[in-house]
Amino acid sequence: MMQFKKQQFSKLWQRFRMQGLPVLIVLGMVAPVFAEEKCEPVDKKRIKIEGYISKSYRKQRKQVFKEFAEIGSTRVALRVYPMGETSKVIAVGRCVPAYIAQHIIKKSMEYSTGVESLVQQQFVHTHWVGVGVTMFDEPSQQIVSAEQVQQLLKQDISDEEFHVLYRKLSVPNELVPYFGLKVPNVKTAH
Repeated sequence: MMQFKKQQFSKLWQRFRMQGLPVLIVLGMVAPVFAEEKCEPVDKKRIKIEGYISKSYRKQRKQVFKEFAEIGSTRVALRVYPMGETSKVIAVGRCVPAYIAQHIIKKSMEYSTGVESLVQQQFVHTHWVGVGVTMFDEPSQQIVSAEQVQQLLKQDISDEEFHVLYRKLSVPNELVPYFGLKVPNVKTAH
């Protein structure tokens, strides 16, 4: 019986080496191509702005939503936060042009509680910006200072420079608190 199982395993292993391994190698070479797809221009694929504004702007919400959309090439799907203060988190996709991202950051500083955390771009759709969003847990974010936010708002920064800086500032800590301990952060995307 044991001899029969060894023969079956040997045949399966040989079959995998002959058929399965080449498929995995080809997928390994092709996968990076799909991961680094080109960004579609905003005239073909608009930027979606989602999230929350502060409750204190409830009566002016239509005007506030228009201000977010005045930059153009965007779709605004904001809501009034139903309780207390909005989250101080912003998330910017890798295909969002710098001028649009900067406009949204400025408006979110004005109409939400501010910007104190950035979400890693690996967790965000390419043509999406989240304002005051609560869907990302703390290990996928990085706290930033007001000076770092101002670096993102620099005049005449190119799209590439903006996203390089954003990715640099949004790298989360390697260790995160977990029930009083510091454990490795599983939300660090490489």
